Amino acid sequence: MSERTIVAVSAGLGQPSSTRLLADRLSEATVAELGQRGGSARVETVELRDVAHEVINAMLTGFPTGALREVIEKVTGADGLILVTPLFTTTYSGLFKSFVDILDKDALVDMPVLLGATGGTPRHSLALEYSMRPLFTYLRADVATTSVFAATDDWAGEGDKVNPLPARIQRAGRELAEMVASRENTGPADLYDDVPSFDQMLGNL
Repeated sequence: MSERTIVAVSAGLGQPSSTRLLADRLSEATVAELGQRGGSARVETVELRDVAHEVINAMLTGFPTGALREVIEKVTGADGLILVTPLFTTTYSGLFKSFVDILDKDALVDMPVLLGATGGTPRHSLALEYSMRPLFTYLRADVATTSVFAATDDWAGEGDKVNPLPARIQRAGRELAEMVASRENTGPADLYDDVPSFDQMLGNL
């Protein structure tokens, strides 16, 4: 198995950020699980706050530039994605949604995706299922069955005693690793694949 590339996207706004921390933990779990399958992976982490202004500009103009263009190329060319956002009023952050909105509608087709979110209380955990998962199902991504929500108490080990955060992270990492290992990445779809060449058009005359 060739080395795979996992891109982790964190929409955390603070520094340090619990959102980035969860993205790092999910990345580590995925790489470890790939290693157990005889594979290897490198992780590239993207902090959306670093390209927030470019995201807004792209929303207005329709054309990503500079660092944002590089981020999009990383995301669409990855073997697997880890996408983590803080939750506000039971849904993903505006920055996270704006970034997803500027991606081409076919950019994530069949892409293995692991979803994560952070928030203050476990009461918001279902937002992953009724808000985030439908978004990426609509984009036809291959979304891992297990998504991971981390509440404030989870980091102190005082959260879910039956299904603690480390166990959820390991299970999610295993699922993403299995998806990545079974997929051959052909890169982002070429929008011009079906466009005939000039010679072909002349031949049809």
